[in-house]
Amino acid sequence: MTPRPLRAGDRVVVVSPAGPVPAGLLHAGVAWLSTWGLDVRVAPHALDVHPELPHLAGTDADRAADLRAAWHDPAVAAVVCARGGYGSRRIADLLDWDAAGRAPKVFVGSSDTTVLHERLGRAGVPTWFGPMVGTAAFVHDPTARDRLRRALFGEVPAFRGTPVVGGRARGIAVGGTLSLLGAPPPDGAIAWLEDVGEEPYRLDRLLTDLLHGGWFDRVAGIVLGSWTGCGRAEVVDAVLRDRLGGLGVPVLGSVRFGHCAGAHTVPLGVTMELDADAGVVSVVA
Repeated sequence: MTPRPLRAGDRVVVVSPAGPVPAGLLHAGVAWLSTWGLDVRVAPHALDVHPELPHLAGTDADRAADLRAAWHDPAVAAVVCARGGYGSRRIADLLDWDAAGRAPKVFVGSSDTTVLHERLGRAGVPTWFGPMVGTAAFVHDPTARDRLRRALFGEVPAFRGTPVVGGRARGIAVGGTLSLLGAPPPDGAIAWLEDVGEEPYRLDRLLTDLLHGGWFDRVAGIVLGSWTGCGRAEVVDAVLRDRLGGLGVPVLGSVRFGHCAGAHTVPLGVTMELDADAGVVSVVA
């Protein structure tokens, strides 16, 4: 099952677990969330910039504290990330994931927050991989923004793509941004993969490292999203097919999720059925 749908009046807290957020984009994103009838609050350190490391949205301690406080506030229904960038891995060990699993709530993020999706997934909390409210991918992309709204309020579509390797599979959806994946997924998982700004040789290296590390050993199927800024599409496709096509599992490509215009919001940590022959993957009700 997906995370419980939000309702008008639900309280949402915006946090910045990674990179610093442009104030104008954050305020615009918050305004959009408010039009959905949500009670939106901005975490105390969401607009911070680290005094010595300007690629971070404030100190590790403060970013972790914002996420911890929002998650464990019983009045909060959802925690929404402002942007990615870099920094989520730095705070991952500062949070009590077992405690987070005992008090599940809606979580939205993508890109660098793949690290947080993974930890929440291990704790048994389903999450949403989708556009973040302090980014142009939310503020200036009405299609992606509307897809996020529909997902959060309970409308989850089937996702369509192009068959790469035929077959069918059923399992728990995991993954996110390729370059940020960590521990291998559980048995029979459906792995969702995308990335941005990684040249084909770097994608090759990332996938080869994961293959050698056993990350794909127990995967039942693979869904490939966008590869924006990763080089010529035909070369990227060749790398993906070369590295993943021989695993003996169905692979569905060209699904519109990740760093792309009109991106879908994808639930992770939920059971999905993948039919690569038909070019579709959907959530099991």
